[in-house]
Amino acid sequence: MKIAIISDIHNNTTNLQKVLNYCRYNEIKTIICCGDLASDETLDFLNDNFNGAIHYTFGNMDNDQLKSHLDAKIYKHTNIYNNFGEVEIENKKIAFVHFPEIARKLAETGKYNFVFYGHTHKPWEEIIGKCKMLNPGNVAGEIYFPTFAVWNTENDKFDLIRIHNLK
Repeated sequence: MKIAIISDIHNNTTNLQKVLNYCRYNEIKTIICCGDLASDETLDFLNDNFNGAIHYTFGNMDNDQLKSHLDAKIYKHTNIYNNFGEVEIENKKIAFVHFPEIARKLAETGKYNFVFYGHTHKPWEEIIGKCKMLNPGNVAGEIYFPTFAVWNTENDKFDLIRIHNLK
């Protein structure tokens, strides 16, 4: 199975649509979003244009209206997490969060195989103990080129995808 890991969209629905097209073409059925969609309109756009499972945690640029959806269950396939998310996929424990400092603390617990995070906009990966920490970069294309990551759960390989190379 392949899973897309995205972060820091900042309302850039043009780039987000390219990510979703990539997901559709490559039969990716799950997205983990590490925060900063920025508005409920972007969350609506994501849900209207992706039929798979979405796991989303808040970032520092997410508005209060977005945060009001935390307990609302208005999105059929979207799980929204407040401070950080935690899921198990194919017997692997995953945590995801917006902030790198919290990601590091989660990785240091030894509880997770993978911890995904955003905020810095810079793609990065690091091993802490037996945990791989990964930042997929940013969809918005702010500061750094727009990127996201694809995780192949069968071999635990991660690919960094440059959005400008997509149609």
